[in-house]
Amino acid sequence: MTVARACRTDAEQGTTTEQVNATSRVSVVGCGHVGLVMAAGLATLGHDVVGVDRDARLVGDLNAGRTGIREEGLDDALRDGLGAGRLRFTDSYESAIPTAQFVFLAVDTPPTVGGAADLRNLRAAARSVAAWVSRWEPPIVINKSTSPVGTGALVEHILGDGDDGEGVRVVSNPEFLRQGTAMFDFLHPDRIVVGSSSREAAEAVAGLYAGLPGERIVTDLRTAEMIKYVANAFLAARVSFINEVARLCESMGTNVDDVVAGISSDPRVGPHFLRPGIGYGGSCFPKDVAALRYIGEAAGVPTPMLGAVQETNAMAKTGAIRRLRARLGPLEGKTIAVWGLTFKGGTEDTRESPAMEVVILLQNEGATIRAYDPAVGPERYPFAYRSALEAVLDADALAVLTDWPEFRNVDLGIVAAAMAGRLVFDGRNLLDPQLVESAGLEYVGVGRISTGERNR
Repeated sequence: MTVARACRTDAEQGTTTEQVNATSRVSVVGCGHVGLVMAAGLATLGHDVVGVDRDARLVGDLNAGRTGIREEGLDDALRDGLGAGRLRFTDSYESAIPTAQFVFLAVDTPPTVGGAADLRNLRAAARSVAAWVSRWEPPIVINKSTSPVGTGALVEHILGDGDDGEGVRVVSNPEFLRQGTAMFDFLHPDRIVVGSSSREAAEAVAGLYAGLPGERIVTDLRTAEMIKYVANAFLAARVSFINEVARLCESMGTNVDDVVAGISSDPRVGPHFLRPGIGYGGSCFPKDVAALRYIGEAAGVPTPMLGAVQETNAMAKTGAIRRLRARLGPLEGKTIAVWGLTFKGGTEDTRESPAMEVVILLQNEGATIRAYDPAVGPERYPFAYRSALEAVLDADALAVLTDWPEFRNVDLGIVAAAMAGRLVFDGRNLLDPQLVESAGLEYVGVGRISTGERNR
């Protein structure tokens, strides 16, 4: 099927044309970040949900209501689902798969050295599902894992290898959840994408989300898989674009904030993902850009724009070192206070964190790090401290590397008194330059005119 269509929301036309499932039996394979949000979210919508994970300790914690994930609203949704009897967790495929009407595959697909998505966990999960699907009432299997174009056909092949897999229909249902606001995003989607060779199966999966807002986009398997990668690659490209513009602004003596305000007022451009800084990171953008490049290379299609996105993103981290070195000289023996270690505020995740990459570069230059992050303590990193003020004690410079809103509320007068040096490098353009300077500190941002340049 190659047809794509948009279905208006319940609020706009009363009901949607997709099949509505009042209460369905759902199993979610993989209880990491995405799988756990999906399980808790579907239980919130009234479905009977079983989360499956091979990690028995994790299963025990989840059944006790402990997530270990910093995600607003998730703990409450988990407890509500467990308390209502609509949600449980197990490490047994045998107890979760045979009676399921829908099975979500939500396992991780980390990058390989060459940039391709590693599908070993997904293959293993599909084989485990295939071993226990009912031959009399086969479920619809939904791939929620981010995986390359053609993965749906691979899953169909695995599920169809034996008699037990006969009749299983596969749907691609990519996720667009932002870490830190994933529960909100689940309950307030701007679109729900489903793709399958079976329109009936695709619309049945769309029906699981009945009552939620957002456009429904029903298409074929390969197109749904492509939509996920293209969406993330485009957002990553916007980040790299504005970071390149920020470097131009610095060289031209102009302020990137004013440039962003001028272009984002154009509705064709908009303000999203146009915040200069030390680059994108996390578990999605880096691997998805790399995977889309790999897909192109495998198909013999060059992707020079994606290569430029990656190159510019790498330069954003080294640019932080360049700015610090330009003010401090050699960094050997310098003490650098760091605010922020996670890849963005609101999450505990340091995977592919630009902040951590800058920290490693600073350590490689011989600098001593004193760091603070609201979600990361000394039990994870020995150079982490318990407060923002403790981290700046006797520091030669402060580097703000993650956009935690609470950093705006730290008393800069106390910071100035505690530091040995005066330099504040704002790698997220989070702080107000005038407030920093009024505290007697020197401010350097990304694409912002520095103190000395404004005075010349």
